[in-house]
Amino acid sequence: MIKLPSFRLRIALLSTALAGTTLVGFGAVSWFQIYNAKISRLDAELLNHLMRATPNLPPRGEPPKIQSKESRPSRWQFYKDSLSDGFGTNTKTPIALLVLDANGNILYQSNSLPADVEVNHLLLKRLQLIPLPPPPQGEPPSNRNLSVGPPPFLRPRPPQFVTEHTAKAAWRIGATKFPNTQVAIAVNLEAIDREMAIIRNIFLVSIPGSLLLVAVGAWLVSGGALRPVHQLTGAIQQVTVKGLDQRIPIGTTDVEFVELIQVFNLMLERLERSFTQASRFSGDAAHELKTPLTILQGELERTLQQVDPGSEVQQRLSNLLDEVRRLSGIMRKLLLLSLADAGKMSLYLVEVDMSELLMEMLEDVEMLAPQLNVQTDFSDGLRLQGDRDLLIQVLQNLFSNAIKYNLANGWIKIRAHQTQTTLHVTIANASKDIPVSDAYSARDRDRIFERFYRGDPARTRKIEGIGLGLSLAREIARAHHGDLTLDSTAFGQTAFTLTLPMK
Repeated sequence: MIKLPSFRLRIALLSTALAGTTLVGFGAVSWFQIYNAKISRLDAELLNHLMRATPNLPPRGEPPKIQSKESRPSRWQFYKDSLSDGFGTNTKTPIALLVLDANGNILYQSNSLPADVEVNHLLLKRLQLIPLPPPPQGEPPSNRNLSVGPPPFLRPRPPQFVTEHTAKAAWRIGATKFPNTQVAIAVNLEAIDREMAIIRNIFLVSIPGSLLLVAVGAWLVSGGALRPVHQLTGAIQQVTVKGLDQRIPIGTTDVEFVELIQVFNLMLERLERSFTQASRFSGDAAHELKTPLTILQGELERTLQQVDPGSEVQQRLSNLLDEVRRLSGIMRKLLLLSLADAGKMSLYLVEVDMSELLMEMLEDVEMLAPQLNVQTDFSDGLRLQGDRDLLIQVLQNLFSNAIKYNLANGWIKIRAHQTQTTLHVTIANASKDIPVSDAYSARDRDRIFERFYRGDPARTRKIEGIGLGLSLAREIARAHHGDLTLDSTAFGQTAFTLTLPMK
C-alpha cells in the first residue's frame, strides 16, 4: 500500500506549486513585456531617423542647396555618424546603414563592421521587399528624377521593422522607400539582449528564493492551521485511555472544529451507552445464572451419592455434573471480564511467591501430561504483590493451553526472571498451531486474545474450551498493571510471556 505524504506536507507542496506557477508565469509575461517595450522604443527611434533621411534635405545646420552626386556620400556619412548620437546610447552600439537610389544603385553602405557583408545583405533583401511609392499626383513622371531644384515634398512608404539574425548577432532593421531614395537602418540588439539577460538572471535568482519563502511560510501556516487537529487528537487519545465517560471540552476551540467535537462527543455517548448495556448484560447474566447453577451442581452431587456405583445413571449424572461445572467456570470468567470492562475488578493484594506457584503448576503438569518433557529455568524467592487467586487462574490458563495445544511427546519450557521493577514469566511449548511463517496463523497472532476466538475450528474442534482463557488472563495481568503477550518464536513452538510489576 502506497503511503501518502502528510497533509501538512501536501499543503506546503501545493502552495509552493501554485506560487511557483504564478511567479514563473508572471516572470515570463513580464520579461516579454519588457522586451517588447524596448523593441517598441527602438522602433520609434528608427522611425524618427528614417524620417530624417529625406534625401533632399541637407545636414542639420546647413542652408538648402543643390548637391551634386559627388557630395551625396559625404552627406550620408554625416547622417551615418549622427545615428549613434541619435539613439542616445553611451556605448558603441553597432549600427549599419544602406542607401539606394530609385534604380537600386548603392549610394552609401556601412563598411566598418566585421559582419558588414551579412548585414548589408539583410538590408538589401529587406529593401527589395518594399514596393516603390506612387508618384505625386499632378506631376509628370519625367520630373521625378530631376537633379536641378528642390522637388516637392514626397510621402514615403510606411517603414517596415523586422528582427533578423546573422551568424553571431541579432539586428533590428527599419527600412523605407522614398520616391528617389531607399534607406535601411540596422541596429545591433546586443545591448538589449544584455539587459534582458540581466533581468532574466534576476528572475532566476528571485523566483527560487521566493518559492523557498513560500514553502517555509506554507509549512508554518499549515502547522498553525492543523494545531487544533493535533490538540483534538490528543484529547481523543485521553478519552480512550480514561474511559468512554470522558468528553472533549469545546472551550476556545476554533469554530470550524466545534461541530466535529460535538459529533464525536455524541458518538462517545452512544458507545458508552452500548458498552454499558453489554457489560451490564454479561454481569447480570452471570449473577443470575450463578445461583441456579450452584443449586443444580449441589443437587447433582447429592443425587450422585445416592445412586448405585457403576450404574448407567451414575455415568449420566457424572456427565451432567461435568457440564454444570464447566458452565460455572464460564460464568465466573464472564463475571470477571465484565468487571474488568467496567474497571471494577478488585484485587486482594498480598505477597505472592511466584516460584511456589510455578512449582505447584509443574506438579499438575506431571500428573496431567506425564509424556511431556518439562524444562525449568527459574530460581526461588520470586515474590511480588498481587492477587494470589487471580494469578493462579492466569497460570492455570497458560499451562492448560501449553498441554492442550502441545505435540505428542512434546515439551514445555518455563523460564522466570526478575529485574529491579519487573517479573517476567515465559511459558513455551512445542506447537504447530501458531507458526510465524504461516500467513493464516499470523492473523491468529493478532486475534488470539479476542474473546471466544479459537483460531481455525478444524484444528481446535477436538480441544475443550470456548476461547475466554487468554482474554481473561490478559485482563488480570493488566489489572495488576502488567501484560500478557504472545512472543515471536521460531517455527514449531508457541510462547507466552507474563509481565508483572514487583510493587
